[in-house]
Amino acid sequence: MSSQNQTEEALVTNLNETDHEVGNTREEEREQDQSMFKFKSLLWHGGSVWDAWFSCASNQVAQVLLTLPYSFAQLGMVSGILLQIFYGLIGSWTAYLVSVLYIEYRTRKEKENVSFKNHVIQWFEVLDGLLGPYWKAVGLAFNCTFLLFGSVIQLIACASNIYYINDKLYKRTWTYIFGACCATTVFIPSFHNYRIWSFLGLGMTTYTAWYLAIAAILHGQVENVTHSGPTKLVLYFTGATNILYTFGGHAVTVEIMHAMWQPRKFKYIYLLATLYVFTLTIPSAVAVYWAFGDQLLDHSNAFSLLPSSGFRDVAVILMLIHQFITFGFACTPLYFVWEKVIGMHDTKSICLRALARLPVVIPIWFLAIIFPFFGPINSAVGSLLVSFTVYIIPALAHMLTYRKPSARQNAAEKPPFFMPSWTATYVLNAFIVVWVLVVGFGLGGWASMINLLKQIDTFGLFAECYQCPIPPPAGAPPPLAHSLPDGGGDLVGSWSPPNLLKII
Repeated sequence: MSSQNQTEEALVTNLNETDHEVGNTREEEREQDQSMFKFKSLLWHGGSVWDAWFSCASNQVAQVLLTLPYSFAQLGMVSGILLQIFYGLIGSWTAYLVSVLYIEYRTRKEKENVSFKNHVIQWFEVLDGLLGPYWKAVGLAFNCTFLLFGSVIQLIACASNIYYINDKLYKRTWTYIFGACCATTVFIPSFHNYRIWSFLGLGMTTYTAWYLAIAAILHGQVENVTHSGPTKLVLYFTGATNILYTFGGHAVTVEIMHAMWQPRKFKYIYLLATLYVFTLTIPSAVAVYWAFGDQLLDHSNAFSLLPSSGFRDVAVILMLIHQFITFGFACTPLYFVWEKVIGMHDTKSICLRALARLPVVIPIWFLAIIFPFFGPINSAVGSLLVSFTVYIIPALAHMLTYRKPSARQNAAEKPPFFMPSWTATYVLNAFIVVWVLVVGFGLGGWASMINLLKQIDTFGLFAECYQCPIPPPAGAPPPLAHSLPDGGGDLVGSWSPPNLLKII
């Protein structure tokens, strides 16, 4: 009997030990799952104020960093610096207006018990809810077209940059390759998931900006350097619209806000991001223009004038990665629109959504092959699309939304502390509308389209290698130097159409 009791006690003890071991194992698995979840959230799931700041700062400056010295050569040193500060500040103001209108729209909808649990609010929906379907159509048309060409510009920049590391392939071939690489952004669900990418992207642009500044200073001024800009109105307003484009990166403001855990805290984030961006754009553009002067008129990509080195190769590679990130930033709102059109926006499967998004990438790829004009296309997009998308439409929408006393009285967000009244807000908005309409869209559109047409006349559509020098045959005398619009020397082109400027 005693031995039987001992056996039973031994069995119970073994069972308890087994249960304890199983419990420990499950607890360890649970802790591992939690740690994996925390690690995944740290890299993948962002929504804080810092996430929004990194997203805004990273998205604001990408390949345009390489074209700003070219704009300084067109504008001159003083105008280049002043216009950067001017457009940076009014761009921050219109981004603030977009954030206010988003809060107003969301507040009204939440009072109607509308849930946005599985829905990403976009700018055209804000305009629809506050001002009606006609504004929705206008906002949708301008925003989607701008983001489409913004993505095109990133692909063009990828091909232009990689050529300075490996010139064995033409730029058009590199466009094919990077188009396929950038298509992988269809797997990134939303702006929540750009946390680590935004952080890395800003680090990459910071390195590149300071590489440009330091390398230009160490290189010193080229022999007989001249700083003659501005010399022509066409060049002046082309450069001005490129700067307008630089600080018009808030076409994705609403999507970034919606990804935040507390969207109301966004109001001044864009301004703080712009102030940091000034520390990148102004020193680099000033230094490169100081070193190379008017040579930049023939070299829209600053990398082309700096000597080959390991530091330059690192900058090129980092910019390539950053352009992949910026491509995703510009394309993600287009993915959302397309998902809503085909009824896939609520789908939880990442693979199904990625498959549904692929048709968005194809026209971007095609347009990058047709118009490979790195630099001039920035100015054209800035004058014709950015001027309305991120300056004129937000200012007008804010004025019309709060035109009635009752709307101003019940506004979800009152004018900021530095605005003494609603009247002052209206005056500033009206100034922005008139200025950008006349200078940005009118004069800028005229100048940038003339410059773009010159590129088409010179290099042709579907150019194999825009601004690539052709090596002379063995034993041939060196070619006579001659200047082409936004290019120099003998250059690789493709089919050239009839002179469009003469036809016009």
